[in-house]
Amino acid sequence: MKQYDIYRVSLDPTIGFEIKNTRPCVVISPEEMNKHLKTVQIAPLTSNTRAYPWRAAITFQRKRGMVALDQLRTVDKRRLIKRLGRTTKTVQQTIKDILDEMLVQ
Repeated sequence: MKQYDIYRVSLDPTIGFEIKNTRPCVVISPEEMNKHLKTVQIAPLTSNTRAYPWRAAITFQRKRGMVALDQLRTVDKRRLIKRLGRTTKTVQQTIKDILDEMLVQ
């Protein structure tokens, strides 16, 4: 399980405005954490393409969408169903830039 891989993840049950359902998600946590912990940090993909500053544009499996970095979650690895692919270097850099803006300032 590598950082920036995309997995199908079961996010239910959820509460309130959390993104729900089983959907593609980007692994955000670094490989060193993923190797040792039974949890992983993910950001879900959404087909909502509104250009919020906390979302990264992505085209995955020929569909345009966004990586919802405002919906970061830590989930048990058992929620990850199947590896679907990997983000591009451009998307990875955009995710890093947004997380830096959101969390480091």
